[in-house]
Amino acid sequence: MTQSPAKTFSFLTSARRTLQMEAEAISALLDRLDDDFSKACELILAGKGRVVVTGMGKSGHIGNKIAATLASTGTPAFFMHPGEASHGDLGMITRDDTIIALSNSGETNEIISLLPAIKRLGIPVIAITGQAESTLGQEADAMLDSGVDIEACPLNLAPTSSTTTALVLGDALAIALLESRGFSAEDFAFSHPGGSLGKRLLLKVENIMQTGDRIPKVAPTASVSDALLEMTQKGLGMTTVIDDQNQLLGVYTDGDLRRTFERDIDLKAARVTDVMHRGGKTIGPGALAAEALYVMEQAQITALVVIDSNHEPIGIVHMHDLLRAGVA
Repeated sequence: MTQSPAKTFSFLTSARRTLQMEAEAISALLDRLDDDFSKACELILAGKGRVVVTGMGKSGHIGNKIAATLASTGTPAFFMHPGEASHGDLGMITRDDTIIALSNSGETNEIISLLPAIKRLGIPVIAITGQAESTLGQEADAMLDSGVDIEACPLNLAPTSSTTTALVLGDALAIALLESRGFSAEDFAFSHPGGSLGKRLLLKVENIMQTGDRIPKVAPTASVSDALLEMTQKGLGMTTVIDDQNQLLGVYTDGDLRRTFERDIDLKAARVTDVMHRGGKTIGPGALAAEALYVMEQAQITALVVIDSNHEPIGIVHMHDLLRAGVA
């Protein structure tokens, strides 16, 4: 029967102890990094195939995350369960691949049993293990030492600090490979098209702008009252002012309207060209939606006129369009 914690037990003290122990375990990795880390990176870069990550139990969960991080940062990778590998899944790997095997003890049966077949194919093995002298450590082409003096678990049983160090070494590999390849934020976005970063870096103004009859337009001879009517009908808080050649002369916005009222101007008698904002903020259709957001934020406006190479309005991108697209 599970007992309630004693009233004198401090959850915060326990948490701080765990964080301190794991932080110290990570810090200790710095002194143990050696040429094998560089060799591991070189083996992966030289490989023409994918990185196959494998591990059993908690090491398998860490391996899954390492594979996902590698794949999303420019190194094609996937996770292979070692138990399933010996029952047919070994067929997923090719001679062009590179193996990353995780085992804290370095003696995990499911991992060790795969080594003969992997070696027979001539596939390089990178070990992440806490025991350099283990079978896995000795058989690996590059060995990354993830060993810890003690687990954060007070019983020194549950993998805690050791899984953290293994994960950190996987992150270090992924980032070193990312930097050596010159992997960019746009490259990252292509791997995450459904994420917010992908939307910010891949979505263009032309993909979200309002076009055709949705563009508010008035002639320079229009009265302020006519401009207000157009703004109300299109519901974008502004209207463009264009000449006979469809060239953009300026814009008239809600802000301009407030300033018009402050000047006590006759809305029916005054022409829109007398009170409009000449030129106005514009953007091209091929610009990133994130750039449109930046321009709006800097100018403290809610809409941009999209113009073509002839300076003709071909669309309007509104803050609401950016919000709907998940960019803002």
